[in-house]
Amino acid sequence: MTPAEELLHLLDIEQLEVDLFRGIGGGGETTMRIFGGHVIAQALMAAYRTVPDRLCHSLHAYFIRPGDPKIPVIYQVDRARDGGSFTTRRVVAIQHGKQIFNMSASFHVAEDGWEYQHPMKDVGSPDDWPNRDELRAEFVERIPEKYRSDFLRERPIELREVAPRDFFEPEAADDINQLWFRMEAAKGQNAQMQHCLLAYASDMNLLGSSLRPHGLTWFQGKVMTASLDHAMWFHAPIEFSDWYLYDLDAPWTGGARGFNRGSIYSQSGQMVASVAQEGLMRPLAKT
Repeated sequence: MTPAEELLHLLDIEQLEVDLFRGIGGGGETTMRIFGGHVIAQALMAAYRTVPDRLCHSLHAYFIRPGDPKIPVIYQVDRARDGGSFTTRRVVAIQHGKQIFNMSASFHVAEDGWEYQHPMKDVGSPDDWPNRDELRAEFVERIPEKYRSDFLRERPIELREVAPRDFFEPEAADDINQLWFRMEAAKGQNAQMQHCLLAYASDMNLLGSSLRPHGLTWFQGKVMTASLDHAMWFHAPIEFSDWYLYDLDAPWTGGARGFNRGSIYSQSGQMVASVAQEGLMRPLAKT
C-alpha cells in the first residue's frame, strides 16, 4: 500500500464488541511512537461508529501516555448522551491495560444560522512553496545514517510550509506561520473520514509554533516535546483531497509548555476548522 492507502486502512478500525474497537498502532507519520494525530483520528472514527446521523462539531482530548506503535490500540466508547440536536461521546484509548489517551466529542445536526469568520491571509499558493520531501532531501546528510531512511520515507499527507526554516540552525522567528496540506487519496471518502483525516493532519507542525520564537527545532537535541492536549472545532464541509491552508500561532510559552492555535481554510478562503493545543517543550540539560 502507499502511505496514503495505509492511513485510510488504519482509520478503518475493527469493531470487537458493542462500543469497543481496535485500531492499528503502527504506520502513518512516525515510527518511534504513535503520532498524536493518529490516535485522535482513530478515536474520532470510533465515536463516529456509534453516531450515524450527525457530524462532529468539536473534540477535546488529552494525551496521557506515549503510544506503542508495535501493538494495536483499544478504543472504548461511552455513549454519554443522545439528544435531539447534540450527541456526546467519550472515548478512552488503551494499551498495555492503561489509558494512553481520552477524548470527548460532540456531534450536532445540521442547522442554519448567522455566519461570520476571520479572513484568510494571502500567503501565495501551494505551488509557491517546496514540498516536504524536497526540503528533507536538502538536510539528509546532517541526519545520522541510521535515521535517514525514516527521515526520507514518504508520508501520507502532502505538506508545503510557507517560508520554511533551517532544520538545524534556525533563526528566532515570529510564532505566526502557515503551511498548505492535503491528501489526494481522500477524494471520494465520506464526510466522517474527511473529518478524521483532517483531525490526523491537525497535529502536524502545531507544536512547532511554540519553538519558533526561541530559535528551536526538534533536530537540535535541545528540547523535549510532546502534545499534552488537543482541541478541534469543525465549521464547514471538508474535501481533504484539495489544498487547505493551516494558519498557526503560539501566543504564549512558559513553564516548559507552549500554547498553540490554528485556523484551517479552504483555497477559496472559507474557514473549515479551528485547533488549539498545549504542548510540552522541556529544555534538555547539556551532557
